[in-house]
Amino acid sequence: MYKVMLADDEGIVTDSLRYILEESFAGQCEIRSAKTGRAVIELAETFRPDIAFMDIQMPGINGIEAMREIRTGNENTIFIVLTAYDKFDYARQSIGLGVLDYLNKPFSRDAIEEVMRRAMAQVDAARTRRKNELQIREKIETVTPIIESGFIYSVLFQGNEAEAEKYRTLLGIEEEYGFMVVITADEPGEGAGNPVGTGIRIQTEAAKLRDVIRGHFNCIVGPLLSNKVICFFPAANASADYNARVSLIERSETLIRELGERFDAAFRIGIGSVEPLPQIATSYKQALEALDFTGAEIAHVKDLPVGCAYEPDYPIDLEKRLFAAVQHGDVGETAQIAGKFFDWMEQTHPEALVDAQLKCLEFVLWAEHLAYESGGMTYRFLRRTDYLPTVTGMRDFPSLRIWFTDKTVQAARDIATRKEEREDSVIESARSYMRENFDRDLSLDEVSSRADVSPYYFSRLFKEETGETFMEYLTALRVNRAKELLADPAMSVKDICTAVGYADPNYFSRIFKKAEGVTPTEYRTALEAGGGV
Repeated sequence: MYKVMLADDEGIVTDSLRYILEESFAGQCEIRSAKTGRAVIELAETFRPDIAFMDIQMPGINGIEAMREIRTGNENTIFIVLTAYDKFDYARQSIGLGVLDYLNKPFSRDAIEEVMRRAMAQVDAARTRRKNELQIREKIETVTPIIESGFIYSVLFQGNEAEAEKYRTLLGIEEEYGFMVVITADEPGEGAGNPVGTGIRIQTEAAKLRDVIRGHFNCIVGPLLSNKVICFFPAANASADYNARVSLIERSETLIRELGERFDAAFRIGIGSVEPLPQIATSYKQALEALDFTGAEIAHVKDLPVGCAYEPDYPIDLEKRLFAAVQHGDVGETAQIAGKFFDWMEQTHPEALVDAQLKCLEFVLWAEHLAYESGGMTYRFLRRTDYLPTVTGMRDFPSLRIWFTDKTVQAARDIATRKEEREDSVIESARSYMRENFDRDLSLDEVSSRADVSPYYFSRLFKEETGETFMEYLTALRVNRAKELLADPAMSVKDICTAVGYADPNYFSRIFKKAEGVTPTEYRTALEAGGGV
C-alpha cells in the first residue's frame, strides 16, 4: 500500500488525480488531499505520505516552502511537482528537495500513470533497502555481544594480545587506555546473600540486562557470568580526572536504580582505575577489590584506601582472605586466617620448615607492603634487618607461628589506624571547611571536592563518622550561628538569614522552626523576655 498526498487548491485537479490513481492503481493507494500550504504541512505530519503531488501556487504557504517543511520531518517522501507553463522556471527552485519529476498542467492520464509507476518503484526500492539494513543490523546486534564477550575474555583471562587486537579492530576501539567495571547482582533485602541463585534467575533476561547497561553507558559489555557482568570502558587518557569520576558514579547510581526496578535484584558496581590496555586486568582486579572492600552499592577504587596458577591443594582462598583482611584493617579476621593458613602449612608439610619460613617471610613482607601502600607510614630500608636471621634461626613451627601471626596482625593494625586517620582527616577537613563557609551557598559537591573524594563516598562516610547527613550538619551550623546573632537586637531577621547562608527568609524561618520549635522572631522575643527558649 502506498500513501499518496494530493496538494492543490483546485478541486478539479485533485478530483482528476484521485480518479486516475484509483482507476489505474486500484487497491494500491491510500489517498488524502489538502488545499492550502498550511493544511498540506499538517496533513503530512500525521499522514506521512510516500508520494506527494504538489502544486506550486497554493494559498498562504506556497508549494516549495511546504515541501521544505515536509522534508524536515520526512526525508523519504517523493515529490511530484504540478505547475502551469508560465510557472515552470519557478518550479526549478524545488531542486534539492527530492523532486522526482515536474508535470505541466493540464496533464494527461498517461503522464500521471508513468510518473506514478516510477515513484512506486522508488518507494519499493527504499523499502527493500530499509529491510536489508534492518536485517544487517539485526545480525550485527546478534554478533556484537559475541565479539564483545570475546574481547573481554581475551584481555582478562587469555593474555593473548594478538587476539585482543583483532577483537579491538572489530569493535572499532581506538583508545589506548580503559578501565573495567564489574556489576554484581544479589537477591533484594538485607542479608539475602544468594548471588548464584540470582545469577541463574536473571540469566534468561541477560539480553535485557545488557540493553539497560548500554542505555546508560557507551561501553563493551561482557556476558553474565554467574551474578557478574564485566564491562570495559575505553579511555582516551591515562587517567580520569575528578569530575569524570564523579560523573561516572552519579550515572552508576541511576543505572543501579533502573536495574533494581527492572530485575528485582540488589545490584552493586565496582570500578577500577584507568590502565593501558595490556594491563587492563589490573583494573578488573581493582574493581573486584573495591566491591570486596566496602558494602556500598558503588565502589570506585580511587575512593578507597585499597594477586598465578597454584598447585591443586594450595589454599589460595585462605591466602586471598588473609590479605583482604589485612587490607580491611580487620585485626581479628587477620589473626584467625593467619592461624588457619599456618595450620595448613604445618599439617600438610610438617617436614618443610624451611619452606614454611620462606612463606611466612613472603606473607609478612607483602602484608607490610600493603600497610605502606595504605599511606601515612615512612618506609625505612634498614627497618627489617633482623627479619631474615630471626626467621631462619627458628627451629620449630610454634615459634614461627608466633612471629608470623604477630607481624601480619601488626600490618592489619597499621592499616586500620591509617584508615581511621584518613577518614578522620577527610571528615575533619570537611567540617572545618563547612564551619568557615556555611554563611554562603554551600553544596555537598563543593565540600567533597575539597576533600578529594566523590560525593557518593563522602556522603556515606560523613554519615557513618558523624551520625548526621551533610545537610543535617550544615543546618545545625547555620541554626546555631543564627541563635547567636538573634541575641543582637541590632540585626534584623532578614540580615541574620543572609549571614547564615540562606537567601529566602521564609525558608530560613521554616528551617529554624523545624530545628528549634519556634520561629526566629519567637526565639528572639523569648530571649528579650529573659525566659530562654
